[in-house]
Amino acid sequence: MTQTIDRPDTTGSPAERTAAWLTDFQAALTARDVDRAAGMFAATSFWRDLVAFTWNITTVECPDGVRDLLGETLDRTDPTGLRASEEPTEDDGVISAWIEFETAVGRGRGHLRLTEGGTRAFTLLTTLYELKGHEEPLGERRPMGAEHGANRERLTWRERREQEEAGLGVTTQPEVLVVGGGQGGIALGARLRQLGVPALVVDKLPRPGDQWRSRYKSLCLHDPVWYDHLPYLKFPDNWPVFAPKDKIGDWLEFYVTVMEIPYWGSTAVRSASYDEQAQEWTVEVDRDGQPMTLRPKQLVLATGMSGKPNHPSLPGQDVFRGEQQHSSQHPGPDGYAGKRVVVVGSNNSAFDICGALWEVGADVTMVQRTSTHIVRSDSLMEIGLGALYSEQAVADGVTTEKADLVFASIPYRIMHEFQIPLYQQMKERDADFYRRMEDAGFRLDWGDDGSGLFMKYLRRGSGYYIDVGAADLVANGDVKLAHGQVDHLTEDAVVLADGTELPADLVVYATGYGSMNGWAADLISQEVADRVGKVWGLGSDTTKDPGPWEGEQRNMWKPTQQPGLWFHGGNLHQSRHYSLYLALQLKARYEGIPTPVYRLQEVHHTA
Repeated sequence: MTQTIDRPDTTGSPAERTAAWLTDFQAALTARDVDRAAGMFAATSFWRDLVAFTWNITTVECPDGVRDLLGETLDRTDPTGLRASEEPTEDDGVISAWIEFETAVGRGRGHLRLTEGGTRAFTLLTTLYELKGHEEPLGERRPMGAEHGANRERLTWRERREQEEAGLGVTTQPEVLVVGGGQGGIALGARLRQLGVPALVVDKLPRPGDQWRSRYKSLCLHDPVWYDHLPYLKFPDNWPVFAPKDKIGDWLEFYVTVMEIPYWGSTAVRSASYDEQAQEWTVEVDRDGQPMTLRPKQLVLATGMSGKPNHPSLPGQDVFRGEQQHSSQHPGPDGYAGKRVVVVGSNNSAFDICGALWEVGADVTMVQRTSTHIVRSDSLMEIGLGALYSEQAVADGVTTEKADLVFASIPYRIMHEFQIPLYQQMKERDADFYRRMEDAGFRLDWGDDGSGLFMKYLRRGSGYYIDVGAADLVANGDVKLAHGQVDHLTEDAVVLADGTELPADLVVYATGYGSMNGWAADLISQEVADRVGKVWGLGSDTTKDPGPWEGEQRNMWKPTQQPGLWFHGGNLHQSRHYSLYLALQLKARYEGIPTPVYRLQEVHHTA
């Protein structure tokens, strides 16, 4: 879809034209004149709402979509006080403005783009950031901490914490149970703690951060530090740009402690069932070997996009005499010096593992089954992320929170149009690198429409590698390259569909991960998993993201077709940003605030 901008002669500064549009839009909303309000949007336009109007995460398109959204939500939302919060700017005929507003129950902020001389909205983002009467204890509202005066019943901070921890799950049930203690579960736990929602985060591994510590030793973040902050507590200024996995693990453990997140390690969830009448879950867990029953009202699966390994089932796996591992189980290269290793896959994990194995002297072959998108880390940093997430962006006043909202303000329907020119620049900048990869026989792609890594991530969560050096090993032939699907294994080799035999002492299946609703099937039932449907993807009708178009990430951070069941996850950026909207939805339910959902997630695919 291409934006068409009409530029009639207009008068007034961007600020004056923005103020005029907001005044007229507010008047239409106050008068409940839905047709007038919808008519203030361009023929091609988008309104993305994060909870503020819809108690959902949804995007509507064009005036008809705006008319439908307002027709369903306007009376109960009762928006007031629409205003610009900063000086609007204009670029190439498009006015951009940061806005603030209030609803009947909360306060919101957002972003507006005006076209047609400032008379029509092209994009509108509205987000809820706090609930009236339930503001977070921040800034001037921060707790005193010390209790002054004399009190014989006084409890110290430590005594109160110990009392709380002892009663949780025994005398006090959590309102929200978060299954999965990685960055997603921890970020949500911090949000819920600040909002005063009784919540508990559980994970099968002993300590917070073990999800990172347990991965292969060369793993590090491929996204830069400015993109990866957690809520409330940013990484210090001396934090490395790309943090090693164990450093991230230690930070997550520290974060759980200082943010006082109720967290149970060594806790495996065995089963969960929902009581429709009582509107609560019965969750059976095993904590340090002891069975317990928890009864939360809300169940959040924060088990991660990379949490449900795809284990291929191949003839001959039972006769192969060497080792076989999924990439999530790979301990690292130590112990494999001089060994013949076949890595099945050609995305992030495959490259990382191949590179580390080559460094210790293993004989490594990568099996590329389908084409892969590669972008060099420095090019991604400079061209793809630099304007929003970099030291320069911080110096220019682009805070993490503002960068998150800029990203959120671009509707998914047209995001590829913004991404394509960026990846074209990267392709031209690194043309020699890509030529070398192709000369080595590596099959490259740039996504179905040339929009590159981020759209691949949003659409399918796979199919790419952020190159931090291992690609050169393939280009140079240091890591050997084979193509095709694996047909079977023999006692000492991997055999491809064309008959190629690859001798192996170790096979690593870097074959990715399945949809998060697989966890719902395991922990609850296949019936519930099917009722919820596929998790992740946009419905773009591109590779591994079947249509119809849905406009938002399927089932993520919003209500699902199973009452009381939520999904939370994604990279550190998404865990930070979207944990706010999920936490506010959970807080509202905890406080008994009505939360009528506009456009509850439809189910088009079950896996």
